[in-house]
Amino acid sequence: MDFRHPANPNDFEAYTTDRMREEFLVQQLFVPGSIKLTYSFIDRMIIGGVCPESPLELEGGKALGTDFFLSRRELGVINVGPTGAVSVGGDTYALEKTDGLYIGQGAKTVVFASDDPSEPARFYLLSGPAHQSYPTQKVKMVEAESTRIGSPEQCNVRVLNKYIHPDGVPSANLVMGLTVVEPGNVWNSMPPCHLHARRMEVYFYFDVKPGAVVFHLMGEPERTRHIVVRNEEAIISPSWSLHAGAATSDYAFIWGMVGDNQTFGDMDIVDIDRLK
Repeated sequence: MDFRHPANPNDFEAYTTDRMREEFLVQQLFVPGSIKLTYSFIDRMIIGGVCPESPLELEGGKALGTDFFLSRRELGVINVGPTGAVSVGGDTYALEKTDGLYIGQGAKTVVFASDDPSEPARFYLLSGPAHQSYPTQKVKMVEAESTRIGSPEQCNVRVLNKYIHPDGVPSANLVMGLTVVEPGNVWNSMPPCHLHARRMEVYFYFDVKPGAVVFHLMGEPERTRHIVVRNEEAIISPSWSLHAGAATSDYAFIWGMVGDNQTFGDMDIVDIDRLK
């Protein structure tokens, strides 16, 4: 497991490009036959990728200080690759591309498998601390609460799909969903952009076309920086940082948050005139 420590905005301003990427960019999430995990000490979010050629079990241990992974945690899973399955206890859930699964605190065995080992599934994971157990539940994109937002004039038309949230699949703390940027559009979360003073957030970019990149903006509004992100890479966003991006083509991204509350609209809008 990789570990990432918090950073404060004053120090962040002095980071080199390489230092920014080391601290906030999560790469190589999907290694065939492996579970790759990154533990962020910002609200103790774990970001992960599972690419099973044969069944792989999520385990606890010294890094978590627990006998099993979900002893004091909950888990959100979205498959971004070929069809696979997740077994939770004695129940198995088949997940096609963009299907999601919430697994509540206390589930002792979580095993990932691919339908075709030669074309393994790619399960993207987010896990946060949980104080209460909620039922394991599968959700498909067509079942999610969806909203089409943005305008062609601002090049930001996108469909926001909420998977794990209080009015959908309930959880103790985790909020998670998937946004699809429509062809001919490039921006996400802009204009305007926003901050989450009470929550951290992780963006995972996928279906980024070959040769395309995402320019992900972060930092305080008056001191913005950017990181170049490629397909199937994630960005850790501290609560003091805005988070928005523009790409050289259309794409999709999975967003996930943990923090003080689960209110989706609890965000601090940043007027575009503040940006520097």
